[in-house]
Amino acid sequence: MKLLRVGPAGAEAPALLDGDGILRDLSGVVPDIDGALLADDAALARIAAAAADGSLPRLDAALRVGPPLARIGKIVCIGLNYHDHATETGAAIPAEPIVFMKAPDTVVGPDDTVLVPRGSVKTDWEVELAIVIGRELRYAASHEEALAAVAGYALSHDVSEREFQIERGGQWDKGKNCETFNPIGPWFVTADEIPDPQALGLRLWVNGEPKQAGSTADQIFPVAEVVRYLSQFMALYPGDVINTGTPAGVAMGQPDPKPYLRAGDVVELEIDGLGRQRQVLANA
Repeated sequence: MKLLRVGPAGAEAPALLDGDGILRDLSGVVPDIDGALLADDAALARIAAAAADGSLPRLDAALRVGPPLARIGKIVCIGLNYHDHATETGAAIPAEPIVFMKAPDTVVGPDDTVLVPRGSVKTDWEVELAIVIGRELRYAASHEEALAAVAGYALSHDVSEREFQIERGGQWDKGKNCETFNPIGPWFVTADEIPDPQALGLRLWVNGEPKQAGSTADQIFPVAEVVRYLSQFMALYPGDVINTGTPAGVAMGQPDPKPYLRAGDVVELEIDGLGRQRQVLANA
């Protein structure tokens, strides 16, 4: 199923995109799309049944699309997780996943405005596959156990400010947690629709020019290992999100003068089966 949330920011309602690409209202079936829903097999079954019997009302396709998940618990991110991205940045292939966090309040809708922070000269783009957790998980003993905790996947834009991230001291958090720095969506796709998360194409354009074109097959640490690994260090809960890294093609990896983002730029990105985003940049 493709689940999403539509309507004004802060007042989104649950919806479903059916097999014909028609937007359907879920507000009469479930109150919202969040971790509690993803952990409730009965509620998910009600959605599936309503989708199958054609009883869901049709919604206006012009409605704003918000983040597909409400009340995200935490966003855990994996850095340098593609062989080609590590190569382009001159970094060594990590022996273990590089882990950092983004605050849930960085999340916006897939077509919402992204703000270039005040004083920024190195705002960068990163198309990423996001994992959405649907079951509590601690100390997973196998990849099978780890994947069983995955509710599904979404398209994520891990916007980054490289000067803040790398040149201003401390950890990466300053360059990752600026306002609007994590558009997610347009929809959340249940895991049954993504039989192999290591066979997804990722693409990103800036002002219509192709910048990134990769595949999750190039991940250093695949989805199952990322989830298993993280569960050794933290409890994962329904509604947690994991950003799994970006392929080559970011501004930081390009020749000088590097084409970092400015107000007025348009970024578009997509992942096979997970939809497409479009953001216009503006000054904070």
